[in-house]
Amino acid sequence: MSDSTASESDIRQFITFTIGDEEYGVDIMAIREIKGWTASTELPNTPPYMRGVINLRGAIVPILDLRARFGRGVTTTTPRHVIIVVAVGNRVAGILVDAVADILAVAAGEIQPTPQVERSDAGFLTGLVTGDGRMVALLDLDHVFAFDEFDPSEGIAAA
Repeated sequence: MSDSTASESDIRQFITFTIGDEEYGVDIMAIREIKGWTASTELPNTPPYMRGVINLRGAIVPILDLRARFGRGVTTTTPRHVIIVVAVGNRVAGILVDAVADILAVAAGEIQPTPQVERSDAGFLTGLVTGDGRMVALLDLDHVFAFDEFDPSEGIAAA
């Protein structure tokens, strides 16, 4: 195999989605389901980025507002918004996003590191992918869901 040809194991796939004008990606292997916005049941004493919980075929799934988690205000939901249900360690949770955009397949070597800048949300990211006139920020779900209020008794499962 030549150096210019990526092997199957070097290709990573991401589902991309938007929050405002920004595009983010989540590893396709972490995604369990994508569903339209469903009103959630709010829980008392939770931070603004926790929208509440939904009943997903008998399972209670917490919903996190990704825009609010990034400190950009609470999302005003419409029927066009989407919940991406993801597996984070041994837990399942949903993230509220504006819209699903694409499936992105990239060679591992094309993922750029996040820049080191003061006071940024770069800890939520594993890298950046650029191309076709766009930039996609790849989410680190372990960091996005790393907060005491989520459920510290379960922890993140070892990979």
